[in-house]
Amino acid sequence: MTINSESPIVFSPLHRLQWEEAQQKHVILYPEGMVELSPSATEILKLCDGERTLEGIVNELEEKFETTGLQGDILEFLETALINGWITQN
Repeated sequence: MTINSESPIVFSPLHRLQWEEAQQKHVILYPEGMVELSPSATEILKLCDGERTLEGIVNELEEKFETTGLQGDILEFLETALINGWITQN
């Protein structure tokens, strides 16, 4: 599975992204379990709102962290998220 760079990315309605106090980090909750997230993974997933495309997510994060060259890492993570069903595209 690959990300369509022109299609908006949305966090899966079958999963829930939330702060887990016990782990002191964000997690993805789903019926079969839980996935602990790194801070960078959390920042990416928070932007998967159904409005932004890959370019929009990259631009937002590069601006927020005052850097460039994040597209490869973001794309790699989003493809993993797509395979795992954490995000979807129309």
